[in-house]
Amino acid sequence: MINIEKLKEILVVGAGTMGHSIAQVFSQARFQVDLVDLNQKKLNHALELIESNLKILAEFNKVDPNRIPNILSRIRVSTDLAQAAEDKMYVLEAVNEVPELKQKIFKEFAEYCSAETILASNTSSLDIFKLVKRIVNLDRVIAHHWFSPPHIIPSVEVIPGRRTSQETTDFVVALTKKIGKIPIVTKKFIPSYIVNKIQESISATMYELMARGVADAEMIDLAIKTTLGIRLPIVGVVQLHDFTGLDVVQNVQSEKGGSLPIVDSKVQNNELGVKTGKGFYEYGDLSEKKILNKRDRLYLQQLEFLEKKTKFDPI
Repeated sequence: MINIEKLKEILVVGAGTMGHSIAQVFSQARFQVDLVDLNQKKLNHALELIESNLKILAEFNKVDPNRIPNILSRIRVSTDLAQAAEDKMYVLEAVNEVPELKQKIFKEFAEYCSAETILASNTSSLDIFKLVKRIVNLDRVIAHHWFSPPHIIPSVEVIPGRRTSQETTDFVVALTKKIGKIPIVTKKFIPSYIVNKIQESISATMYELMARGVADAEMIDLAIKTTLGIRLPIVGVVQLHDFTGLDVVQNVQSEKGGSLPIVDSKVQNNELGVKTGKGFYEYGDLSEKKILNKRDRLYLQQLEFLEKKTKFDPI
């Protein structure tokens, strides 16, 4: 396994919406970064965007403004992938979601990188393991999926494939932590992973509501901002059901003519959520009252912030 303390350089391929910001994050973590793209104008624009991003972060005390020149100096832009890939032990592609383009990049990785190099993909929707299985050794391939904008969103998904080695997964998790991000690790590969899988369901429903004339765009967004937008940052989607009560969830499913075995099992064991001290989460010796009080204080702080800063208006 690569010693992460010896890792000094990173290669990011693709200088677009995601790539430039990912390169910035690695540079902020004091790595030397090679940012590669076929388009020199795109690379020049990427540097402009990175500088702008850093100035915004400085406004919020997320970066020392005196460090900005050094952060920028650690990012080398190039159109020469062969040269940039030399001696790199971790490389990440963040090019467009086009299967043929991903395969082309991985063929170049296979040609220019060593047999030990970890090959990461930022793909959000493609099965990268299936796409490159005849190109590279899959034990060092992993999906390392960032969220826009990478320089602000604190988490990064780490998705190993069926043949990804544990050493590769452990390394990418450690690297994610080293750059100050929160690794969200899946137990196995599934298309769209965790966040996008949930987001796709939300998007499908949103488009259905608009297509059927139920509500317009602004009303749908207002509905989400003033409900889920307050609750989900505090309790997430799973613990939300612990507060609802898993017996209530079961009843709702039953009324719809369905069932959820994972919920049925919890109800059978009287693990109903907050009100019984255990559901999907365990609440120890805390009383229901104390748990609800803690939740409500956090909700009120979130509500106060949103009312003051956004008034729930569109940007």
